[in-house]
Amino acid sequence: MKANLFQKLLIVIRSVTPTLSISVYALYMRITNTYSRARADGILRWWSGGLLKSVRATREVSNPHQVSIEPGVPHIIMSNHRSHYDIPLIFVTLPGSIRMLTKKELFRVPVWGRGLKAAEFLSIDRRNHDQALKDLEFAKEKMKDGIVLWIAPEGTRTRTGKLGGFKKGGFMLALQLGARIIPVGIRDSDRILKAGTWDFHLDQHVKIAIGAPIDAAAYGEENRDRLMADVREAIVALGG
Repeated sequence: MKANLFQKLLIVIRSVTPTLSISVYALYMRITNTYSRARADGILRWWSGGLLKSVRATREVSNPHQVSIEPGVPHIIMSNHRSHYDIPLIFVTLPGSIRMLTKKELFRVPVWGRGLKAAEFLSIDRRNHDQALKDLEFAKEKMKDGIVLWIAPEGTRTRTGKLGGFKKGGFMLALQLGARIIPVGIRDSDRILKAGTWDFHLDQHVKIAIGAPIDAAAYGEENRDRLMADVREAIVALGG
């Protein structure tokens, strides 16, 4: 059901208000030295559940391999990206201390950007080679410390519903860390909100399929393209 104007305004209010609230709270925890990653995880899942509830979205999860996060092993979640609602769907569905690899520009947004940084979200500045190397090393340390990184290898949301071309950065990170890549296919999230529109649709049912982990350590950097092809094949098979 397509949301009317009043419903759209209500969705926006129920999205913006908690987003600002958790950003301020993340900053508060940092300022007062009370930050807890476990607490941040819980807040992110609460926020995600609220966003999905505001559009009355339901989800169906398939995890036949019973994928979990093994302590001490770096993990990267890679999924297709059809809608902004993929973000809360990933946070409420997958295990671990998930943080998204975001655009550098988002960190410059007042309050929200500082909140992202405070909550251990990561970015890589692809326009500045020296800074990109520093960002990459920082990401490695965070992942070694238990952060589960979520990357949309397409780099942006698809506007056609079809899986776009993959960026190489996430795969190089996986290879350098010997990480396990968890492929995820998300179907029908674009029915809630298509990329580039404000046409919200209520009561949509989304399917999320979690595939068997792919061990990047088994490939080696010289086989990066094969790793990219295998992850792509897995995401497509999962419905991405």
